[in-house]
Amino acid sequence: MKRRIAMIFLIAFPIMAAAAEDDPASSAHIEIQLSSEPAAKLVLSQSFTIPFLQGSSPLTRGNNINTVFSAEFSPVSVNGITEINWTPAAFFVLSGGGLAGSGWNMPLGYGIGINRPDRDDPAPADPPRRSQVDGNAFDGLIWKAWGAGTLQFDLGAVLPGDWNHVLFQTRHEFRYAAYTRARAGESWVFENDFRENENGWRYRASYVIGYYMPRFPVFNLVAFMAELDKPLYSTRGGNFWGQHLGYWIFSCFFNFSITPRLNTILAVQMHTRRNHGDYNLNSTDYFYRDLELQSGGRRLLFHRAALIINYRLR
Repeated sequence: MKRRIAMIFLIAFPIMAAAAEDDPASSAHIEIQLSSEPAAKLVLSQSFTIPFLQGSSPLTRGNNINTVFSAEFSPVSVNGITEINWTPAAFFVLSGGGLAGSGWNMPLGYGIGINRPDRDDPAPADPPRRSQVDGNAFDGLIWKAWGAGTLQFDLGAVLPGDWNHVLFQTRHEFRYAAYTRARAGESWVFENDFRENENGWRYRASYVIGYYMPRFPVFNLVAFMAELDKPLYSTRGGNFWGQHLGYWIFSCFFNFSITPRLNTILAVQMHTRRNHGDYNLNSTDYFYRDLELQSGGRRLLFHRAALIINYRLR
């Protein structure tokens, strides 16, 4: 595992639900997430849905509040997550949530810790300093809080028909994340990511177009998704290494409803990395603040193939 263990597609199940019947009042799921990095995560979740401000029109008859409680376990971390989603209209969802977690480090990857250079030269250093992680098991808490808005549209709602479910969805989120051990401006790692986190705000956006095929016995959804993760920090010298540039992930995924309870998603992903020449090409070997942004800013690289297996317990 060179970079990341987390593999979460929050988008796949909601856009399928837009074309399906109403969900039950409560449901429990167990999910296994795998990736070619390699990476793995086990997710246990319980959701509760209650009607709220429902009306008789097609836009309001499904109005509800959905609350999801989740526990995540990976080889280097453990997290608890709560998210509340309010649907005031069929095409709009307001969300808010929080995460608390911690981790440990092993040869396979880093779950938690401060990202520091291997020597004390002034930044940026020449030659670039190596990146090293300073952290022990459960030596701090990672916490995150976010608010988001989602717009979604199903062509089948305007042009009824089993084969007219062309789906669109976009979600925009502002998220604050902090590591209790990190001081202002210090970078940290969580779940073997790029080691470029800081205590502060990030903006996340996703854009999805998909096609839902309800009469297919197994393969019933194909979609393309573009995701942006952009830091909103203002670290001194950030323009040198390209802090203002966000990362993009481009995914093509395929959904298979094997049984009414068993669902599988297969995804292939590309992503962008900052162009730092020959340094940190799909790696985190060098301390990123020593690496000058090169011409073009970004480069597009293969990210991973991913598999999600979700089983509804009840």
